[in-house]
Amino acid sequence: MVSLKIQNLKKSYGAAEVIKSVSFDVAQGEFVVFVGPSGCGKSTLLRMIAGLEEISGGDLLIDGQRVNDVAPDRRGLAMVFQSYALYPHMTVAENMGFALRLAGVPKEERRKKVEDAARILQLETLLDRKPANLSGGQRQRVAIGRAIVRHPKIFLFDEPLSNLDAALRGQTRMELVALHRQLKGTMIYVTHDQVEAMTMADRIVVLRAGVVEQIGRPLELYNEPANTFVAGFIGSPKMNLLNATVRSSDGERIELTLDGGQSIRVGGFANVQADARVTLGLRPDMLKPADDGPIFGTIVLSEQLGKETLIHVDLGTGEPLTVSYEGQHAMVIGARISLTPDLDRLHLFNESGTRVDRVRSTIMA
Repeated sequence: MVSLKIQNLKKSYGAAEVIKSVSFDVAQGEFVVFVGPSGCGKSTLLRMIAGLEEISGGDLLIDGQRVNDVAPDRRGLAMVFQSYALYPHMTVAENMGFALRLAGVPKEERRKKVEDAARILQLETLLDRKPANLSGGQRQRVAIGRAIVRHPKIFLFDEPLSNLDAALRGQTRMELVALHRQLKGTMIYVTHDQVEAMTMADRIVVLRAGVVEQIGRPLELYNEPANTFVAGFIGSPKMNLLNATVRSSDGERIELTLDGGQSIRVGGFANVQADARVTLGLRPDMLKPADDGPIFGTIVLSEQLGKETLIHVDLGTGEPLTVSYEGQHAMVIGARISLTPDLDRLHLFNESGTRVDRVRSTIMA
């Protein structure tokens, strides 16, 4: 069952169009994450769903009903903001039940709903505290509890973890995923952090400049990015994108010359013509040190992360190549290194940045 349908949705501020004919559906019970760089329109799109931004064009349907002109408080949604927006003079229980009190819900019913939400969020012992006596993570759970008590059709989250430190972000992220499984509610979550998107979402909507670049499951976007933007945005460390020219192509194999002058042969790509400009995409874990690797350069930086070593290699093309080397390895800065790529997982993009379909891919002798 479709919980939310967006059809050619647009948002303009005067002549500036910030959401450009966006269309997609969100299924009942789905956890969908909007992700993209600052200014891409993800929060604006969320606020349009919430009714906090006027819709300039297109249709927004919730449970099959067009709600373009329906007031925010009548859409049956609940929103959790980046700032906790708690009332400092109220207790946790009073904050969580405030919207119910405004709606005229009887006191005993309010108490039960607040206690039920507190039990889900492990806040039972904190109900009499004021926000000033809570940690950042506890305050965020109170804000989420305020949404839960309303039993909304859809939960909306606008970068709710951005004010938390790294350790607390990870913990709260897991709590939100567990909460989604427990409530089985429809959730739409906005973040600029692709790690959050990858670890939380059923599906990810990748936005850039008001346009949807790709929609899919996390590993689908990771393994089959639609274009160089998605390829470079999804994944940490990000994918290496190397500009190259096709020197020869016979339909079975192609020879690429990287902008730095190095050559590599790969097979299995269709519709690639000689002399075409392309981009070679290699994730850092696709590259392994080897004595006779076709890619070579100078180590300019080594990052020891414990479980892996990140090596940054200057190929003479400008931006260093990043290599993820499993385990702990002492690397000498300034040393020459040769690398062998796993071309069975290679990505190739055409001059416009669109992914080229791959039939098969191997290193050619």
